[in-house]
Amino acid sequence: MIYAVKIATRYLTASKGQTALLVFGVAVGVFIFIFMSALIGGLAQFMVARIVGDMAHVTIQAEDSDPAHLLPPDGILFVPQKTALRVATLRNTENFVPMIAALPGVKAVSPQITGSGFVTRGAQSTQISINGVEPGNESAILNLENYMIQGETRLAAGQILIGQTLATDLDVRLGQSVHVTSTVGIAAVLTVSGVFLIGSGLSDSRTAYVSLGTARTLFAMPQGVTKIEIKLDDINTADVTSRQITALTGLPAKSWTEQAAQLVEALAAQARVGYVLKAMALITIVIGVASSILLSTYRRRPEIGIMRAMGASRGFVVFVFVTQGGLIGLMGGLIGATLGYLVLLPFPNAAQYQAGTLPLDINQGSYGLAILLTVIGAILASILPARSAARVDPVAAIGQ
Repeated sequence: MIYAVKIATRYLTASKGQTALLVFGVAVGVFIFIFMSALIGGLAQFMVARIVGDMAHVTIQAEDSDPAHLLPPDGILFVPQKTALRVATLRNTENFVPMIAALPGVKAVSPQITGSGFVTRGAQSTQISINGVEPGNESAILNLENYMIQGETRLAAGQILIGQTLATDLDVRLGQSVHVTSTVGIAAVLTVSGVFLIGSGLSDSRTAYVSLGTARTLFAMPQGVTKIEIKLDDINTADVTSRQITALTGLPAKSWTEQAAQLVEALAAQARVGYVLKAMALITIVIGVASSILLSTYRRRPEIGIMRAMGASRGFVVFVFVTQGGLIGLMGGLIGATLGYLVLLPFPNAAQYQAGTLPLDINQGSYGLAILLTVIGAILASILPARSAARVDPVAAIGQ
């Protein structure tokens, strides 16, 4: 076997220019594989961080119960209409919130009271979504502190946080008051204690945050909450954790994968596109190596004939050319992986992504996998040409 490796190495060094060109072609294929891995992986991480990072990973939402259908003896169906004053409520949350917080992997738990209402200042009135959160827990799910451009995140009774677009529409400034009316008809005068800019049109123009106590007053809810949002250390455990919470509390906990099914589908489609592109790069490598080995076996038919005449077995000849292909794959893989790493090194990872740059993640390059697949692909590409060489008739080959 050592002698076969020496012969394969000699064949490679005999045509240095051709070998260098082939290795370079393999290296380019490996570089494309690594670059696509870093791009697809980095883009997926960026999308998840920007979208899922600012949302609850598991949510327990109070659900309205359907009104009862009344069928009196005369056969006329009566359906009681839901009143606008009725708000779906999760009761006895103080009993199971500590249990949820104690589960492994749970980073934060945020009981909330949410609903709709109107905010008015002077003649300007806008419909808004009101989110009541616990003071000191404002950034537990959405990191409001990172988005604040004026004022403070900490909410006290009688205070409200609004988006910059909403503040501009109402012509309201920090420290001024607005009139807030909930859908249950309760009104309150609140002081603007902070202005945020998330970058989402709906959040910046139609969302407001108040303390949980203020929300209880606005929606006439002395007890309970409308939903509980949970954030995890690892978003990939959301499905498992949601099932644990449901089993523990009996409440319908839903993971972000259920609520953001379109995002999950988009990420899966993106991953499939990445697989296709990387497969095409590997196919290019295989075709190049196979063509080179086929040409090498054709040029060396007399040498193959001499080896066969001297007693070399067909297996030995196959091993020589398969080794040659493997060495080409290994050298090209190492050079392509090194080149890919050096090119990706200056790019910030997905967590440090800045506008105007590609969300490439150097840690998603799949360097070892690229080298391994390249070597395997090169070996497989060498088998058919090598077997063809092993079937050469020694007498006919020597006579050429």
